[in-house]
Amino acid sequence: MSSYVHQTVLLDEAVVSILGAPAGIYVDATFGRGGHTRHLLARLAPGARVIGFDKDPEAIAAGQALAAQDSRFSIVHESFADILSVLKAEGLAGTIDGVLADLGVSSPQLDDAGRGFSFQNDGPLDMRMDTTRGQSAAEWLADVAEDELARVLYEFGEERHSRRIARALVKARADKPITRTRELAEIVAAAHPAWEKHKHPATRAFQAIRIAINSELADIERFLRAAMAVLKPGGRLAVISFHSLEDRMVKQYFQKEARGDDFPPDLPVTVDMLNPRLRLVGKAIGPSAAEVEANPRSRSARLRVAEKLGEAA
Repeated sequence: MSSYVHQTVLLDEAVVSILGAPAGIYVDATFGRGGHTRHLLARLAPGARVIGFDKDPEAIAAGQALAAQDSRFSIVHESFADILSVLKAEGLAGTIDGVLADLGVSSPQLDDAGRGFSFQNDGPLDMRMDTTRGQSAAEWLADVAEDELARVLYEFGEERHSRRIARALVKARADKPITRTRELAEIVAAAHPAWEKHKHPATRAFQAIRIAINSELADIERFLRAAMAVLKPGGRLAVISFHSLEDRMVKQYFQKEARGDDFPPDLPVTVDMLNPRLRLVGKAIGPSAAEVEANPRSRSARLRVAEKLGEAA
């Protein structure tokens, strides 16, 4: 395990952005190690409730420890994409005051070589956020068709040399299975014709494969719709993203829901007739210079906030 100390990104900004009723019900959709949740609990009244979600068994263990300390908190071992079905079963859909999600891979996951998320230290090529289910990256790489691999590298990694890298990986796996992170990184680096300054040539490939095996973008799409359904009118959704694919999805979803229904542009309709479902709260927020200096990994973080519209009960 790494000695890196996890630092929660945009801690105060994210928590303040969803705070409403001091005794309300809140969801931390990506609990991680609980930085945002602890900060939120410290600001809430004794009658409040916070429900955490995470796919990672190690995050669940951390959540169970917090739940034992604070009865206002509970943890659910499910993807944030499933918050609607879980909360509906508890009779809580439409009653939530605030939902917070911190997208992507966490520092503890990156820094544990055994999880296989990073090429910085050699480890088994796993990359699963939930190690109790699904295919590992090594298993996926062993079977994926070359065309599909190239598509994943291009769409999820924004890798311009996707076909060349896919071809090299398929050629390499024909000799022997690719089962280690360093092995994958070296194959990609050797095949990559244009290394970017200050960026390892395998960075985009690792991102793409991780997103593919964890269904991250599909889960984000499901999560955004589910979060809107669980919020009460006036409730807020705050999402922190770390790369352009995630941020673009969140931005476009927020804009679409704030705009409302699609009507022909020449039709004389008023804004309220468009049935907007949320209101954008401010502009995207990035980390302060002080936060970036203290935690360089926060540099690319963007926080977007929206409020659900509708009549309060």
